[in-house]
Amino acid sequence: MTQHLEERDTRTMGDPDYRDTGLEFPAGFVFGSATASYQIEGAHDADGRGPSIWDTFSHTEGKVFNGDTGDVACDHYNRLDEDLDLMQDLGLESYRFSIAWPRIQPTGRGPANEAGLAFYERLVDGLLARGIKPIVTLYHWDLPQALEDDGGWTSRATALAFGDYARIVGERLGNRVALWTTLNEPWCSAYLGYGSGAHAPGRTESAAALAAVHHLNLAHGLAVSALREVVTNNPDFAITLNLHVFRPDGETGPEAVRRVDGLANRLFLDPVLNGSYPQDVLDDTAEITDWSFVQDGDLELIRQPLDVLGVNYYSTNRVRMWDGEGQKESSDGHGAATGTAWPGAENVEFLQQPGPYTDMGWNIDPSGLEDLLVSLHEQFPELPLMITENGAAFPDTVEVDADGARRIHDVDRIDYLRRHFTAAHRAVARGVDLRGYQVWSLMDNFEWGYGYSKRFGIVHVDYDTFERTPKDSSRWYAQLIRDRRIPPVD
Repeated sequence: MTQHLEERDTRTMGDPDYRDTGLEFPAGFVFGSATASYQIEGAHDADGRGPSIWDTFSHTEGKVFNGDTGDVACDHYNRLDEDLDLMQDLGLESYRFSIAWPRIQPTGRGPANEAGLAFYERLVDGLLARGIKPIVTLYHWDLPQALEDDGGWTSRATALAFGDYARIVGERLGNRVALWTTLNEPWCSAYLGYGSGAHAPGRTESAAALAAVHHLNLAHGLAVSALREVVTNNPDFAITLNLHVFRPDGETGPEAVRRVDGLANRLFLDPVLNGSYPQDVLDDTAEITDWSFVQDGDLELIRQPLDVLGVNYYSTNRVRMWDGEGQKESSDGHGAATGTAWPGAENVEFLQQPGPYTDMGWNIDPSGLEDLLVSLHEQFPELPLMITENGAAFPDTVEVDADGARRIHDVDRIDYLRRHFTAAHRAVARGVDLRGYQVWSLMDNFEWGYGYSKRFGIVHVDYDTFERTPKDSSRWYAQLIRDRRIPPVD
């Protein structure tokens, strides 16, 4: 996947730091923003919702910064109309949100919870009434705890249950949703959840992580198949992947890239789009698992026709093989963990990237987004792409004017977005069929293991009062949407 990423097209014109203005996006390009259910909804035990693995994980001492949980989060569940009006005020053309599986099926199985379906029906109808395109993600990491108790994503039964869940949601919303995304970042679900232990459910078993990879892939295929049987409005179908951009360092860099690219990118792209698993990755991981959980017919089920590939992008990695001398660098952007997110590639060294960095410690490199989009287009020229997440966390300061108005002058976030929209535009100019851009995130929210300490939103949330305050970045984005071109920066 990464063989093209070092071969930059020197014909690309514009500011070398990607700080262009005035670039106009094509007709039909959809500007929106994104959130995830556990990160914003709250109401963790309301109206029949069951517990998820993130409820359990966040309530386990030492797992989340400051002991934060998503019990209340941004209270979006109780402030839906206010948030819908906010989206309309910003001029969003689309809104990518996720559905909480435990709201629909409290234990992940059995009949639907009517109150949960009614909430998302109200959300979709509210978006449509305001002229905003609904983009539904069926799974953004909040697995029903009862399914985890029975093995979670290491179990084939969870993939089968996900297909049933997709059918239930499709039957209720399948005449109104424009774009269905099955999974968000299955790399995180598998490797951070079952390998490194950094995410829920917090397991640290390499074999379990690889089993989870396959069952997530299988769940995707089963969900698309189920949705196609019940939806009635001819929507698009997608999966969202956080495809990694790896840069090789030194003589051993290419081998390091091959190993981690296989785990991070090709174990998802190959089965979903080509109907096979890469043999070199099966060989690399043979001492961990024999892959016997892959059954006859699975790859055919996984390879469902897609209309769009969702792409999440934040930063890049530089890698080489560790020579065994000194302390191995592990700056992969996911923090310290007791297990590994790279089964079969433990001897790959992730080097500290040059700055500048976001508040997450991630390097800022818009060229990586351009390179990623162009590389995907070269490999899958007939498959349209959409940026389903891109954004940045920075420490925001709330200033209060003399008239009492709250202001957040988030110049770093505006600069980040300006540079990455420039990268997206350059990819389009190079022939990439890019259909839209969903800024992460609509509002500040529960940032997983970091709790409420990191703010990604273009709208500020006061976690004591839940007051929403649009930041300067939201006004900049609203102007971009209105004019359909990258605006200047004051």
